[in-house]
Amino acid sequence: MVVDETAKRKSESKDAKVLMWAAFLHDIGKPSTTRIRKGRITSYNHDKVGARLAKDFLSEFTDNMQYIENVCSLIKYHMQILFVINDLPFAAINEIKQDTDIKELALLGLCDRLGRTGANQNVEKDNIQLFIQKCENFN
Repeated sequence: MVVDETAKRKSESKDAKVLMWAAFLHDIGKPSTTRIRKGRITSYNHDKVGARLAKDFLSEFTDNMQYIENVCSLIKYHMQILFVINDLPFAAINEIKQDTDIKELALLGLCDRLGRTGANQNVEKDNIQLFIQKCENFN
């Protein structure tokens, strides 16, 4: 569903190929990080683990390291949107701004959130705008 949502919006991207591969691989870290903790299913750090796995995967098909890094940065930071909008202490705005394009990350995040059953499009769009605003105003 996330890939389908991304395909609908890829024309909004600076690099649709990067965006589509990031959408396809964004949760690749979940199988190795998913645990049941206190009766809840969690996948802590699946974003960081996923970025490493995606790098290994994509390296089998291309030696274009800039392309691989662009995809992997989107994967690595895709959970940061929730951390930033909720003012969590592990939000890494400086890293995000240094390593990736905020608006590309926001677009992936929007597709990730809308690619779920029962997603509220207005709430998700507002959250993405809040993420962009907080990142742009962060010094």
